[in-house]
Parts: sequence; C-alpha cells; structure tokens
Amino acid sequence: MELQKWIDKGYELTLEYAPKIVLAIVIWIVGAFIIKHLRKGISKTMDKANYDLSLKKFLLNLIGWVLKIVLIIVILGTLGIQTASFAAIIAAAGLAIGLALQGSLGNFAGGVLLMIFKPIKLGDLIEAQGEVGVVKEIEIFTTKLTGLSNREIIIPNGSLSNGNIINYTTEGTRRVDLVFGVGYDSDIKQAKAVLLNVLTNHPKVLKDPAPTVNVLELADSSINFAVRPWCKAEDYWTVYFEVTEQTKEALDTAGIEIPYPHQVEIQKQG
Repeated sequence: MELQKWIDKGYELTLEYAPKIVLAIVIWIVGAFIIKHLRKGISKTMDKANYDLSLKKFLLNLIGWVLKIVLIIVILGTLGIQTASFAAIIAAAGLAIGLALQGSLGNFAGGVLLMIFKPIKLGDLIEAQGEVGVVKEIEIFTTKLTGLSNREIIIPNGSLSNGNIINYTTEGTRRVDLVFGVGYDSDIKQAKAVLLNVLTNHPKVLKDPAPTVNVLELADSSINFAVRPWCKAEDYWTVYFEVTEQTKEALDTAGIEIPYPHQVEIQKQG
C-alpha cells in the first residue's frame, strides 16, 4: 500500500509538472535562439556604426547576460516558482553593486561616450585634464596617453568625457605661436623680412596657410614680433625648435640687435 501511494504521488507530480517542464525546455530553446540572432543583429548594427571593438564585445556580452537572466526568470515562472522575490533580490544586489562602484560606473559611462561619439581616436595628440599626449589606448574605464617625454598617462574616462578636450590632430595642421624681440634701433622692415625668410625657407612650414610676421607690441626694451608659422600636427615641435634656433642665427647674420636677456614668450593658442 505504501509503495502504491508513492507511485500514485509520482504519477500525479508527473502529470502536473511534465507539461511545465516540456514548456520550460521549449521556452529555453526558443529564447536562446532569439537571443543568439538578436545579438547577431545588434553586432551588425554596431559594425555599421563603427563601434570600437572592445566596446562592442562588452556591450554584446552585457546584453547577452541580461537577456539570459530575463529568460531564466520566465522559465522559473513557467515552472510555478515565485519570481517576484527572486527579481527583488537581483534588483537589490544591482543597487548595492551600483552604489559600491559609483565611480567606476561613471568611468564606464564616460568610456562608452568616448567610443560612441569619438571626439578622440588612437594616435591623436590631445590636451586634457592638464596633460598633453598622444592617445595610446581607449579602454572601457580609462584612456592611456603617451606624454611628450614618453611618459604613460592614464586618465579616468569619467573625467575625460566631462572635461575640455583640445585635439591638435583633428584639423591636421597646427599654428606655432612664437614671439621674438629686436632692439629699438633695428629696422622694423628688415627684421620682419629676416623673420619671414626663416619661415618661408623651412621645409616643414606650410605654404598654405601662409606664415605671418607682425609687430605685436612695443615693449620696454624691445620691439616684439608675433611669428606664426603653420605646420602638420606631427611636425609641431620640430618647427618650434628649429625656427627658434634659425631665427637667432638669421638675426645675428643680419646684424640685428637682440635685446639681452631676451625672454621668448610662447603664447598658447586660444
């Protein structure tokens, strides 16, 4: 009799849960199929939008896990398991993790914005957060720059995306802003011609836009000229150093007085 009761109970449970289990298996198969093709469709859309590879992989994995969690909750509900408390636990855990990783999430959001809107790209020379360097790598949470003295600079993406970014590479050319002074006894036209000759003969100074030399100010002990050559972004420092050196040599050769001590002022481009 006892055995018969267990057999009958098993039969009842089979009749009750077998259809639910079969339905759950069907839902899992269909859901997995939908998730797979949905991820493929999203992947193609990201490829067309030229998403960064690291961002693409991260988002696809995130979307895949979220959809699988939703699918599991649906399957548990199909089996008759109460999912309200389960969903509440997941929500509470998500909130706790979000509060604990608030700074990291801000950096993640900044990384997503940088990769989607692309204000910078690999190889760009930028100035941001008080640092100047060439973009070496854009990761999910941080961006790595190679500084002008070959230092590695790591900037959190949250700060980078929320701050000002000066991109010196986007336009392809840069203006080198220099100021040189000559004595008050010097011939202004001659000095201007000497300075302009240095610029026009330098191989890395562009012809278009044309370099300019103009009187900037009448200072206490010198007449200061604003010297403005243009060059390719990657040639900036070459032009800066070589023009400075060649200008001194040209003024000496022309017999034009250079006030001593003479401060060479570098005006930052506004």
